[in-house]
Amino acid sequence: MRLLISIFTVFLILFLAACQQDDSDSSSINENDEITNNESINDKENNEQSNVDETNDEELGEEPNEEEEIMEDAQMEAQYRVTENWSLVPIKEGINEKVVLLTIDDAPDEYALEMAKTLKKLDAGAIFFVNGHFIDTPEEAAILKEIHEMGFAIGNHTYNHVNLKDLENDQDKQMEEIIGLSDKIEEIIGERPKFFRAPHGVNTDFSKQIVTKDKMVLMNWSYGYDYFAPYMDKDKLVTAMVTGEGPEVDVPYSLLKPGANLLMHDREWTSAALEEIVIGLREQGYEILDPNLIETIE
Repeated sequence: MRLLISIFTVFLILFLAACQQDDSDSSSINENDEITNNESINDKENNEQSNVDETNDEELGEEPNEEEEIMEDAQMEAQYRVTENWSLVPIKEGINEKVVLLTIDDAPDEYALEMAKTLKKLDAGAIFFVNGHFIDTPEEAAILKEIHEMGFAIGNHTYNHVNLKDLENDQDKQMEEIIGLSDKIEEIIGERPKFFRAPHGVNTDFSKQIVTKDKMVLMNWSYGYDYFAPYMDKDKLVTAMVTGEGPEVDVPYSLLKPGANLLMHDREWTSAALEEIVIGLREQGYEILDPNLIETIE
């Protein structure tokens, strides 16, 4: 009997010890699970915080770009307007008066791209006044697009370089010459021209109406010499454009004044003279005006 009691007691002790071990293991497992879960939660929270930080960094990175765009728009605010005698004058006080505007007509014939590259190298702006018969082929259109993408303003010089006075009684033809070209330019460069210059500087009452309605600024010039035979020479042309004097065509006095609107053409001798013309004007203290600073019609 005593033997049975002893055996039962030993068995009971072993059973209780085993139960305690199971509870301990279960508790340990639960604690480990809780630690693992906590680590997963922390990792998730850290990842979420990292994503928030990255988003904030991206948002902060975008703000300077927006500010730069605003600054660029402010810098391009109109500062000059075209007067009735075709010169450029400041709109407000405190703006440099000693500027000249470079314009190149009959583009892009043979030398316009070369002239654009020269001006680009010199960081000098200009308006290239275009004729439609020079942009009829894909190759010619590509040249115009390249000039525009270099940052130069593109102007309308009529499709066929006709004297508009000869079309005074044909309004439809005048429309074709002016609006037809603006449409063609827009097709090539993606925007309509903002400036218009009539061939030979000759306008009609109707052409002026067309130009204004199409939101272009009418523009002739202050002086130019490269279309006169005596100045179809590089050195003579440089002297004439830099001094404003053309004694061989009865202009023995200087037409160079602050705001002067200088006329040049897509010609071999003009292309050869262009760099020295820009340098010579700058040496006299003149700034080459950026056409983007000219007031246009909105």
